[in-house]
Amino acid sequence: MNSTNKFTKLLLASSIALASLNLTGCGDVQASADKKEVKEEIVSVPVEVASTTAGSISYNYSSTAVLEAKEEAQVVSKVSGILQNLYVEEGDYVEVGQILAKIEPQRYQLSLNKAKAELAQIKSELNRIEKVHGKNLVSADTYEKLKWQYESSKSALDIAKLNLKETEVIAPISGFIAERYVKVGNVVQQHQLQSMFHIVQQKQLQGMVHLPEQQLRHVKVGQKTTLILAAIGDTPVSAVVERISPIVNAKTGTFKVTLSVDNTDGNLKSGMFAEVSIKYNTHDNAMLIPRKAVISMDNKHTVYSVADGKVTKQEITVGFQEGLFVEVLAGLTIDSKVVTAGHSNLKDNANVQVIKTI
Repeated sequence: MNSTNKFTKLLLASSIALASLNLTGCGDVQASADKKEVKEEIVSVPVEVASTTAGSISYNYSSTAVLEAKEEAQVVSKVSGILQNLYVEEGDYVEVGQILAKIEPQRYQLSLNKAKAELAQIKSELNRIEKVHGKNLVSADTYEKLKWQYESSKSALDIAKLNLKETEVIAPISGFIAERYVKVGNVVQQHQLQSMFHIVQQKQLQGMVHLPEQQLRHVKVGQKTTLILAAIGDTPVSAVVERISPIVNAKTGTFKVTLSVDNTDGNLKSGMFAEVSIKYNTHDNAMLIPRKAVISMDNKHTVYSVADGKVTKQEITVGFQEGLFVEVLAGLTIDSKVVTAGHSNLKDNANVQVIKTI
């Protein structure tokens, strides 16, 4: 009996000791988990930041345009006939009055000879009549008709001379032969719809921009603009507003603006596509931040400002936007730092680690 009681007491003591050990173990595990949780809460998010800067920024309106030659001409024949000679080719530069081609002149030469002969005959007859007209040997009606025939023959001679001269097709303007539409041996018609040559003068080019009517108050003649053309790289090209249409197209709600582009060096070509940036106004000494720092949603603009290792979500008021920068009108100070990369992992008052400053 005594042995049994001793065993029971020993078993109870062992159970109590084991329970205590288990409780102690659980407590250590829980303490370890708590420590780990604390460590997770203080993890800092890596971010890239930039400081606000002071500088100039402009308000621009962007559009597109296709460059056109300011002077160009479609050359047509003023007489009909077979094309005998071609003196120029596409790409050639020609001066105003230069001969481009020649139409067979024989028929027109014969017409001129005929007109000369007819005029000489009528002039001889008129001289003979004038000698007897004063003696009333010829009627006044006959004399007047002969005078009119003489004037008509003089005009016919002038037309014959002109037709012969116009067998030589000449350049109406100076410029480059952009296209040649005819070949030697082709039959050309007087004033036909299909022209013989297309000439463009590219020392001065122009671009047509159609802007919304709301922009009318911002645009002025002489205003500077910038063109970017993929064909020549990213080098900006200067242009100025030359003309502004006095009317607004009721169907499209736009008005036409003509830009003048100097092309003295000949780098630009008619037909090139250009991105147009019209500068309306410039703010100097403005507070600027990188555009990528701004989060825009529901017509509101916010940034994450950084101070003492934490970020604060700050609503800002933006002004002009140009290129990679945005003007800040309110919400930041000139010495503020804002997050430019790493936004997706941030929330207000989060801990951050600055790994790069730009």
